[in-house]
Amino acid sequence: MSSDNNRTMMGRKIPILFLLIFSAGFCAAQQATSTADLFRNDDRRYGSGTLTINHDPRIDTLINRYILYNMRQGGMEGFRIQIYNSSEKNAREESGKRRAEFITRFPDIKSYPTFDRPSYYKIRVGDYRTRIEGTRDLMMIRKVFPDAILVPDIINFPDLN
Repeated sequence: MSSDNNRTMMGRKIPILFLLIFSAGFCAAQQATSTADLFRNDDRRYGSGTLTINHDPRIDTLINRYILYNMRQGGMEGFRIQIYNSSEKNAREESGKRRAEFITRFPDIKSYPTFDRPSYYKIRVGDYRTRIEGTRDLMMIRKVFPDAILVPDIINFPDLN
């Protein structure tokens, strides 16, 4: 009887032990970023200063949550300029033409074709973190595409270099 009892207890302990090891490994795999690391400047030239950040450690937790949230989204919340949106029969071909025209006129601004169900073809351009950032290009783009509008979207992470 006691040998069956030992096997049952051992059978319960193994999955729990496995779960603990797995969760510890998963937590260790996530990189923790401190605020000081985000603002680190390795510039050692004469006259360059140093930055010391004194803050509540919970700030680092909030920053890490924000970074993980944005990584799951595949980007970050921001704005794009929508230059085309249609569900007509020829919308696929027309969206291709509009995108090609946009690329030739504005080669420095990236364009993103999308398809939303049931049958909407959209062309959105740019990656703007704020509405003000996008408004400058919107005024320029409206000269060629008068129906262009600034819309909230998930944008690519900006290049910090």
